[in-house]
Parts: sequence; C-alpha cells; structure tokens
Amino acid sequence: MQLFALGLNHHTAPLAIREQVAFRPERLVQALADFVRAKPVKEAAILSTCNRTELYFATQQPRHAADWFAEYHRVALQDLSPYLYTLPQRDAVRHVFRVASGLDSMVIGEPQILGQMKDAVRQAEEAGTLGATMHKLFQRTFSVAKEVRSTTAIGANIVSMAAAAVHLSERIFERVSDQRVLFVGAGEMIELCAAHFGGEKPRRITIANRTLSRAEAVAGRFGADVLRLDQVGDALPGYDIVVSCTGSPLPVIGLGVVERALKARRRRPMVMVDLAVPRDIEPEVAELDDVFLYTVDDLAQVVDSGLESRQAAVVEAEGIIDERVDGFLHWLDSRDTVPTIRALREHADQLRQAELERALRMLARGDDPQKVLESLSQGLTNKLMHAPTRFLNDAQGDHRGDCTQLVQRLFNLSRDD
Repeated sequence: MQLFALGLNHHTAPLAIREQVAFRPERLVQALADFVRAKPVKEAAILSTCNRTELYFATQQPRHAADWFAEYHRVALQDLSPYLYTLPQRDAVRHVFRVASGLDSMVIGEPQILGQMKDAVRQAEEAGTLGATMHKLFQRTFSVAKEVRSTTAIGANIVSMAAAAVHLSERIFERVSDQRVLFVGAGEMIELCAAHFGGEKPRRITIANRTLSRAEAVAGRFGADVLRLDQVGDALPGYDIVVSCTGSPLPVIGLGVVERALKARRRRPMVMVDLAVPRDIEPEVAELDDVFLYTVDDLAQVVDSGLESRQAAVVEAEGIIDERVDGFLHWLDSRDTVPTIRALREHADQLRQAELERALRMLARGDDPQKVLESLSQGLTNKLMHAPTRFLNDAQGDHRGDCTQLVQRLFNLSRDD
C-alpha cells in the first residue's frame, strides 16, 4: 500500500476551476466515506480550502481517484485533468509537510492552513477513514510544521490576506477610518479581517451571518453591529466596503442586489472583497463601473511582494522538511517487517512456554532445582539455535558464504567467535 496526494491548488488552477471542486464542510465526512467505499482506497483525508482541494489517501491503485473526484463534483475529468496533480509516495509526504508548514500557501508562512489541516484530520477520524499509516503521517506532519515555525523565520512579517484586503481598500478610499465596513460571514477569516480593519477604526463595522449568535460573538470583539444574512440586500447601500467569506455553495450577493445598492448610493464607489471559494459575490459584479471587486487571486498579487524577504527562511524550512521526509519513509518501510517480527517473537515465546512447562513438571516430581534450571536453559538454547543451524547446514556452494555472513550479522558474531 502506497501513499498518494491528488488535487489542485492556486498554483495549478484558477478560481473558476477551484470553486467547482470545493467540498462543502457539512458533506465532507460523507464524501470521505463514499471515496473509500467506491474505490480501492484503504485510508483517506480531504483538505478543502479557498486555495486548494486535495485528497490524501493510501491505496495500491491510485488511477481511480481522479475519476471519483471528477464524478463527485459532476465535472468532466478531461476538463479537470490540465489542473490536477497526482503525487506518489515520497512526493506526497513532502507535499503534505510543505502544505502544513505554510510553504505551499498563497501567503508563504501563513498559519491558518495548519488549523485547516487539523480540521481535515478530525473529519477523517469522524468518518473512520484514517488508519495507522495516515494517522502516523499526520502526527509527523504537525510535528514538522511546529519545528519549521519554531526554528525558522518563515512566519515573520507575513503579509496576510486580511492585511491585503485593507491595503486594496486604501487604494480606493484614502482613509478606511471614514468608511463603513460590512463583513458577511463569521468564520476565522472574517475574524482576521475584522481585526485588521478594526485597527483602522472605521466609522462602522457590521457582521452579517446566517446564525445571529455566531455573528454576535464576533461582533462583541470589535464593538460591531449584527445583521441576519437575509437583511444584507436591504442594508448594502449603507456600506462602502464589503468583505465576504461564507461556506455557501452559491453566491449570497447577486448582481441585481449590488446594482440597486449603487443606485441608492448615487454611484458612490464600493470595494467588495470576496474571500470565499465557491465565490460569495457573483463575478458579473466586477463589470459594474463603481464597484471594485477583488477575489482571493487578486489578493495574492498583493501578498507576493513580501515573498522575497522570506526566501532564506524558505530554504531553511525546505531542508528540515527533506530530512523529515526521509525519516517518515524509513518508518514506513520498516512496517513491512512488522508481521515477520511479530511471528518471530510468537515463535520464540512458544518455545519458551514449552520449556517452562517441561521444567515445572520436573520440579513437581521432585527433581533437583539446579538440574531443572540447567535443563531449561539448555533446552531453550537448542530450540532457538535449531533453525539457524539447520539453515547453515543446508546451504550449498557459493550460497553458503552468503548464509554464513547473514547469520553472523543477525547474531552480531565476529569471524573469530
């Protein structure tokens, strides 16, 4: 059984493709069960974020995974194939380590991906699709990510997506402090964005969410107002900056709603930042003259400017990862010997038990304990040495020399012994 990684990400696929194959969080556990049941896959986990959708799995036949992936999302495989990658064992392990460490992220070194991967593992555990191999893989993965972040400067001076959203808003509005900001959603990314925008002290902050209690929990941190998600359309004209990141499979802000908002605003400009995958804001909104719509791919261009300063840390981190990949693969290879080791120990224990029972019978009939111990040790020695002695005696010709060297290594013998 081999480990593989299959998927696509922001390096290989545009947003329009990524949003077609994103897994809805509430369906991920069932998707894992379907994947394992439908294909010859022994273990599996799925990581689905704004920037990537990846399957990590253990199998002997990886070619069927891409078929399942395309079928599940109802996309023709020929349309996905140009964007997909399938990584075999060594490359797959290295890729997982790099992803968790933030080296494959749109923002190099960002910490959110580690939490997202931990969530993916929890969901795989809930689905019952993690076995010993992948459980160990993710244990090592989290250990490597911690080492990379604690021993290198990979996370220093990160230009985050949230900070980039503020930067793009400042391109349109000279001061964020004069603007009203609406956040649609109440997840981790919205909290990060609210913290960054909150630092600029905007005139008003509002959190809109389907679940008001969650919106209130986030709003309480920033002194913000709250709205129900179904109230966004009517409230939209009152906001200059809109940042949206929900888990909705369909847009929550449509073209018509934005057109009506602009009319009510008398064409005053709006900045709209869509951090969701699939997108929350209909792409056609970008064609409106007075709307500046940015997606996660647009924000990536902003954060790329901070990459050069982190290159030395990246090189150092890559070195750590390569070393840890070798260590994990050594552990993986050693698992092939586990059945033989178990059988050897069971065989030795059976011999021990037989000699022990014989010794107890001798003691029960009154034999001298000293002679019983001597007989026990001799009997155990003879039985343990029987197989290797016969192995050497049966060896013939040139093969005998190889057998002799093997036994010498096996029992740590020198030629003079």
